[in-house]
Amino acid sequence: MAEPVLEVREVSKHFPGTTALDHVSFAVRPGEVHALVGENGAGKSTLIKVLTGVYQPDGGQLRHLGEPVVFRRPIEAQRAGISTIYQEVNLVPLMSIAGNVFLGREPHSKGGLVDWRRIHAEAAELLAGYGIHTDVRRPLASLGVGAQQMVALARAVSTDARVVIMDEPTSSLEPREVETLFEVLNGLHERGIAVVYVSHRMDELYRVCDRVTVLRDGRNVHSGPLADLPRIELVSMMLGREIRDIREHGVTSFGEDHHTEAEPLLRAENLSSKHAIDDVSVAIRPGEVVGLAGLLGSGRSETARAIVGALPLDGGTVWLGGRRVPPGNVAAAVRAGISLLAEDRKTDGIIPSLSVRENIVLAALPRLSPFGLVSRAKQDRVVDVFMKRLRIKASSPDQKVAELSGGNQQKVLLARWLCTQPKVLLLDEPTRGIDVGAKAEVQALIDELAGEGLGVLLISSEMDELIDGADRVIVLRDGAVAGELSGGNVTEEAVLAAIAAAGEDADD
Repeated sequence: MAEPVLEVREVSKHFPGTTALDHVSFAVRPGEVHALVGENGAGKSTLIKVLTGVYQPDGGQLRHLGEPVVFRRPIEAQRAGISTIYQEVNLVPLMSIAGNVFLGREPHSKGGLVDWRRIHAEAAELLAGYGIHTDVRRPLASLGVGAQQMVALARAVSTDARVVIMDEPTSSLEPREVETLFEVLNGLHERGIAVVYVSHRMDELYRVCDRVTVLRDGRNVHSGPLADLPRIELVSMMLGREIRDIREHGVTSFGEDHHTEAEPLLRAENLSSKHAIDDVSVAIRPGEVVGLAGLLGSGRSETARAIVGALPLDGGTVWLGGRRVPPGNVAAAVRAGISLLAEDRKTDGIIPSLSVRENIVLAALPRLSPFGLVSRAKQDRVVDVFMKRLRIKASSPDQKVAELSGGNQQKVLLARWLCTQPKVLLLDEPTRGIDVGAKAEVQALIDELAGEGLGVLLISSEMDELIDGADRVIVLRDGAVAGELSGGNVTEEAVLAAIAAAGEDADD
């Protein structure tokens, strides 16, 4: 086996309050496509930033071509032959396509001027190999996202790279472009160029990758040939399904199943959105908790956003109580009785500069402010009710929400949507990043809300939370429904099997 072209040995990286990498070892060899996988927070992004000079490790060693090396800046890693293609295109939109391909390494004429004639000719020839036939003098922004991604790929490969790091490279690509990408990977293999391939799409991993490294909670839990690892074992490693201590009141604070025979309160039918979800249908009855399971990138969050109108739809309809909810209109969805607690409370949730009171009443202001006049008394009554009911710990309603713990911030967001009096509540990772005590309180509240007749869609990466909390579980994979489980069939083994099922027969 060839010596690694790029390697980290026992690397650790710490940030205030957290360890992002904990003695991680990783190596990629010439000509191999090495999968780097793990769920959110596993350490993948931090490891890539160590490899590319964005971060320097706090411990351990980085080796390049067998020699110890320190990349203090990304440009030093690039000069060593390490190129990165990010999920979000990291180029200059207003610059020409050709200018982006040769950015920072423009050829010059004998007179010292940039040789644009050569740049245009070489860029056009290079991009033709990636299925892009267009005037390379056009601004990059004139291309679609998928074509821009292919330009980024062409640029990375054309820089005399020894290692190409691809972060979710197919997330914006059409099927035809994906096939072109796989042809490029074959070419890189033949030229001895190493590829670090980050993706949550199982079919892709098993099609193009030779080896795999699995990260979980900042640690390396497995490295080895991918062909030797059954899909269900890979999924189990990523999700961390190991024996764990059982808390005093069981694994979760969910109670018994919420039995209901009523007609669906919400029906989302055949929802489709380009590059996100494909023909996804979800029904939720009053008092029912429906779980959405799947790996990161499977379309869970996108489904919730589509239902509430935050994701543009190419097809499909949403019905609430027999009435059609206008597509792509969040305000109309909220008025109809659909509310979404987003996954990222920092970016899509709290407004840190505002108080607890202001954050809670934000969504209910139209109801609390008839004729445009804000009633402080009405606000205070609502805030008092929900601070007590959710046991929000704050010095007063006027305390800045940014000063609260993560668990209490999450409760503030729950209060915000509950005071709109929703009929259906979409919860995307409602207990992520909060402590055990707050998690138990949020789980108990979900149980209580369902008991009161609220329809709940629960998205969670924690298997115990889905199994104990949901009456039915819809499993998504690559943006489509892979299966639906209910009653006694909602088990860890059944969910994992549905997640890993695609192509399993092909592995046998």
